[in-house]
Amino acid sequence: MSLSKRYLAFLIMLLAILLAGCSERKLEAPVTLQGDIFGTFYQVTIADPITAERRDALEQGILDELEAVDASMSTYRDDAELVAFNKSPVDEWQTLSAPLIHVMDIARSVGEASGGAFDVTVGGLVNLWSFGPEARPEEVPSDALIEQRLAEVGMETLELDVASNRARRLKDVFVDLSGVAKGYATDRVAAYLADQGVENYLVNLGGEVKVDGHRDGADEPWRIGVEVPRNGRPQAEHVLPLEDTSVATSGDYRNYFEADGRRYSHTIDPRTGRPIQHRLASVTIIDPSNARADAWATAMTVLGEREGMTLAQRHDLAVLMLVRQGDGWQSLASPAFAAYFGQDLVDRLGIEVVKASDNASMAADEGKGKNQMASDMADA
Repeated sequence: MSLSKRYLAFLIMLLAILLAGCSERKLEAPVTLQGDIFGTFYQVTIADPITAERRDALEQGILDELEAVDASMSTYRDDAELVAFNKSPVDEWQTLSAPLIHVMDIARSVGEASGGAFDVTVGGLVNLWSFGPEARPEEVPSDALIEQRLAEVGMETLELDVASNRARRLKDVFVDLSGVAKGYATDRVAAYLADQGVENYLVNLGGEVKVDGHRDGADEPWRIGVEVPRNGRPQAEHVLPLEDTSVATSGDYRNYFEADGRRYSHTIDPRTGRPIQHRLASVTIIDPSNARADAWATAMTVLGEREGMTLAQRHDLAVLMLVRQGDGWQSLASPAFAAYFGQDLVDRLGIEVVKASDNASMAADEGKGKNQMASDMADA
């Protein structure tokens, strides 16, 4: 081999060594991975020291997990497993994937515990009110159409055989898992990171958050903000420290439409077939399972502050509610929320802990709030 060829081969080998060294060099922590999914965003923050090569591998794994959930549970994809199920013949058992059955089972459990405030068979009504995949103008449907679709709603119309991974629709209902699937996807991403040996991470999927470890890899907890709308923009009302748990928040101020001067929330009450109308603007649930927290946050948003807090006490749920009060906000929490964060922090944040004996006065205040909201909407 000539001298020039040997020199070229040496340079190539040196370059390969340098590139390998760069890929093995630890990135400065924390590392953030982010993008768009499910019509919203995902953001994963990793506080562990990792290399660029490992970052790329983790990012691809995260995208694979999110794609798997979307392909199974989306109502916006023609090729989704849930769409096929919604088109299946009534009263015929369909074999479904274990994740889809699992999420349906979570939905059924929360639906039963909430007295029907959470109901995944509400999809037909969601579509009717312009908040689902049906492309239609944002307009108020007629009472006749509402009653027609309301007659098709009810978890008793969806039968599950969890042991055999199968389900069937007993009526031509449209199953919509948007109130729980995002939380499940958050759990899936977190489980993937844990399986890969990542010890310190925060997963944020459109506001549903799950954390493990610490944000500096040592002893500093992760912190999340609970938002309220101010001057047309969401702003953090409270900042909560989190370790090894998850948080789901549901609010009625992000997705809505206006018609004839009235504002209609995207949250549909499965019991009435109509958008919610009460003072409760935001519900935050702390729970190890983000899927469960996601479903409960939706149920609490439907129920309102009094009924919701009563159920929170009954089921020992850690709940924070932000309630409209004039031009400001009142922060209410369940006893389990105070127990989780400690009374000192709750007091510093100005959060009122609601006990069972307080529910009677809340009922009176809630009634006044509903009357005031109805008057405001009529005057608009």
